[in-house]
Amino acid sequence: MSATQNTPPDSCLFSGQSGDAVERIRRFDWAASALGSIEQWPDVLVSTTRLILSSPTPIVLLSGAKGVLIYNDAYAAFAGQRHPEIFGLPAEEAWPEIAEWNRHVIAMGLSGRSMCQENLYLPLRRPGLQEDAWMNLYYNPLLDNTGHSHGMMCIVVETTNQVVAIEQRTQAEAQLRSANERIELALNAGAVLGTWVWDIPNDLVTGDERFARAFSANPQQAASGMPLDQITAAIHPQDQPGVRELIEHTIKVGGSFRAEYRVQQPDGGYRWIEANGRCELAADGSPLRFPGVLIDIDERKHTELALRQLTQTLEERVSEAVLQRTQAEEQLRQAQKMEAIGQLTGGIAHDFNNLLAGILGSLELVQRKLPVSENPQLGKFIDAAIASANRGASLTHRLLAFARRQSLDMRRVEVNALVRSIEELLARTLGEQVTLDIQLAEDLWPTRSDGHQLENALINLAINARDAMPDGGTLRLETRNTKLGEVEAHNYQVPAGDYLLLSVSDTGCGMSQEVIRHAFEPFFTTKPIGQGTGLGLSMVYGFVKQTGGYLHLESQVGRGTTLNLYLPRLLVAPAEQTHAKPADAPRGTGERILVVEDDKVVRMLMVEVLEELGYRLIQAADAQSALGLLEQHAPLDLLLTDVGLPGMNGRQLADAARQRQPGLKVLFATGYAEGAEMRDGYLGEGMEMIAKPFSFEALAGKLKAILGN
Repeated sequence: MSATQNTPPDSCLFSGQSGDAVERIRRFDWAASALGSIEQWPDVLVSTTRLILSSPTPIVLLSGAKGVLIYNDAYAAFAGQRHPEIFGLPAEEAWPEIAEWNRHVIAMGLSGRSMCQENLYLPLRRPGLQEDAWMNLYYNPLLDNTGHSHGMMCIVVETTNQVVAIEQRTQAEAQLRSANERIELALNAGAVLGTWVWDIPNDLVTGDERFARAFSANPQQAASGMPLDQITAAIHPQDQPGVRELIEHTIKVGGSFRAEYRVQQPDGGYRWIEANGRCELAADGSPLRFPGVLIDIDERKHTELALRQLTQTLEERVSEAVLQRTQAEEQLRQAQKMEAIGQLTGGIAHDFNNLLAGILGSLELVQRKLPVSENPQLGKFIDAAIASANRGASLTHRLLAFARRQSLDMRRVEVNALVRSIEELLARTLGEQVTLDIQLAEDLWPTRSDGHQLENALINLAINARDAMPDGGTLRLETRNTKLGEVEAHNYQVPAGDYLLLSVSDTGCGMSQEVIRHAFEPFFTTKPIGQGTGLGLSMVYGFVKQTGGYLHLESQVGRGTTLNLYLPRLLVAPAEQTHAKPADAPRGTGERILVVEDDKVVRMLMVEVLEELGYRLIQAADAQSALGLLEQHAPLDLLLTDVGLPGMNGRQLADAARQRQPGLKVLFATGYAEGAEMRDGYLGEGMEMIAKPFSFEALAGKLKAILGN
């Protein structure tokens, strides 16, 4: 399989994702860039682009040999005034001041090697000013499944605050060293605040004029002598106990004395001083004399305080940065996991729909061609088989819901009215043992959603809550308006703004943290075998994400579970679309139809039934064969083609066919849900779509509708 073989059209690549970067990718003329059109992009570039668009961490892709920049909204904020001009530009043009560095990065990426650059200095132009910034840059090559590299992914972690804090700490340490040097010079030069001598037996402290000023004492009293308690009264109350303890210890054992404390000044403030002295003892060990000096350490103490504060700030910022990086990595891993599961389940559902199309089509042909009225037992078995196949189609619909590829009929929805309309159904679903408590906010904002899918989501949540309360309990359903700030929106990976909150909570058994971690994964269930598919919560999760909202789960074992559905507020109601009902399925009148389907069974069934309905059929298994047949059998009335053909896809085939026969009508068949491509502008004039598996009455109706138009 080639790296670009199954890349879908750019119009449906990023369905279910929103944001400025997504819109720029859709509008950008990639065909004129070094990368070429999105259809030509390698799978690894497409999947990595989808991944970074959902990440709250600034990430940029340097794609191809030129290092063309593709980045997410978080990186746009980092780029400052360079955005949006640099979007889609080669790295050398976008960042000319570090062109040599980017050339090195691109070369490393294309050779398949990773890189890490810590605290890289970058001058940034941000709104209103030019500023210095420092970044940690983590580079990883974009490797496809053959090991070939298509560029480099760069995760950007800004470290400006940490670098600035370290620089400030270095400056503070230098100031402290300078202050210590000045103190040493002052001691050596005799530049002290004052000197004293304490006559211990008579408790008289005598000091010079500078000593008196230091303690706000009368110079004359200091010269003639003052009691020690009168001197120490000026010491800060918090420091007095420690100073007295040091004095008592020194006069008991003799020797040197050193203490740092605060002394009150005439203005009411405090000044740090250091007292250095020595206690002289008599022959009998009793204290006699205690001389000493005072040193001004006020500047040093304030510098130390500033240094401690800076150190604390640095530690907090480093801890915060580590926490943010850890959270970002965890969110990225979770996003990768859910994206991979979504791609897997979406692909399975698509393939399964093709299988179901063959099964249901074959069963319909059996009903048409065999006289089941003469054999009621055979008819019963066929009906049972059709019912089972339809249940399989329902299962694929739920898988597509998780993969965010289901069809949504997006309209204005009044959630309060919707809840009231299913209140009786919810009560019957819960049973008599569970009390239903509905609290609806007045003046609740409307939202834009699919009302039927929202009803299904609420019923699924109600069933889960009922099963979690086997002995009865209360299910509360509550609505209110709310606003998500930047922090919450960042955590939920949705835009900040107005949301309506639909909360479903129960008083059941609750979930453990291990169960919570897997709750939204498809096929994960805690119910016994045969009592649950494990698709309920995953379907609700995919549906809410597809509508631009967020599903938040809170639960504790023994305390119940709360699921909060955040749905975006609808500010302007879109115009309602009306769809005419198709007429009853008619027979054809010899119209010529080219059927292109790579699944041999499905192609055979469509040809069989459409010929029976009176159409003339030409069939092909791929786009290249179809174009050759078109040249031989033109003009045709309609092209009926599968979307996911090998090589050239269905839309590309339709465009090529219309170049040969302008105005050719087209009907697409898709294994994904009908309408998903419509929403993203997949269909052009004279084009319709039908979702597999379909009944042949539905196919005939589609043909009548498009050929009639």
